Amino acid sequence: MIMRTRPGSILVTGAGRGIGRSIAERFLAAGWRVGLFDVDEAAVAGAAAGRPDAVPGLLDVRDPAQWVSALERFCPDGTLDVLVNNAGVLASGPFTGIDAAGHRRQVDVNVGGVVNGALAGHPYLRRARHGMLLNLCSASALYGQPTLATYGATKAAVKSLTEALDLEWRAEGLRVRSLVPLFVDTEMVTRDGQGMASVANLGVRLVPADVAEAAWRVVHERTRLPRSPHRTVGRQTRVLAVASSVSPDWLNRLVVGRLGS
Repeated sequence: MIMRTRPGSILVTGAGRGIGRSIAERFLAAGWRVGLFDVDEAAVAGAAAGRPDAVPGLLDVRDPAQWVSALERFCPDGTLDVLVNNAGVLASGPFTGIDAAGHRRQVDVNVGGVVNGALAGHPYLRRARHGMLLNLCSASALYGQPTLATYGATKAAVKSLTEALDLEWRAEGLRVRSLVPLFVDTEMVTRDGQGMASVANLGVRLVPADVAEAAWRVVHERTRLPRSPHRTVGRQTRVLAVASSVSPDWLNRLVVGRLGS
């Protein structure tokens, strides 16, 4: 059966620009009620201006109290169809070249923000029929990469959390999924990921609209036989994910080492 046949409600974090903005735009175009939340309140306010189905708001995903306020504001009836944990940050470079605050910020936003969203969003998703928690993961979670050590570790945590919650919440009728893109043409990659060897070697072949379309598909996908909760984005990512799943660990290590140098 198709899990969703009519517009619903979706809250997107990190919706001020990049992937989050594209996901919000994709669902707005289809008539959904969309919450655009971001630490950049001006950016989401501008995106929502003049659009009655768009609800902007300030949200630092590291703050549980702000999560409570955002959900109360966007979900006055106590229900939410889809929550997209998209907000994330990246600091690239040699591990010891990034200070403790830089590492901590990645953990707090990329992992803590997802945990906070899952905790705060759960009761709203549970009250909605076929509610979905959709987490933005990354191909960096497939194997630890040089110059992306902490970032990759945070996305590996998101991958694991997605798997665990999909099993834990399925009895409540909830679905938990992740999107797994490789490098996407966003400020995170072009600005914060400048100089990464893996970007130079693999290229940037995805744009935010590709991830937004993948989000649309996973929200509307049919239920079939049991399968992984992760959805790769783009052919290049699919090839890498399949190769890493069947290759021995020593070969994955060799390939990643060469791509990252």
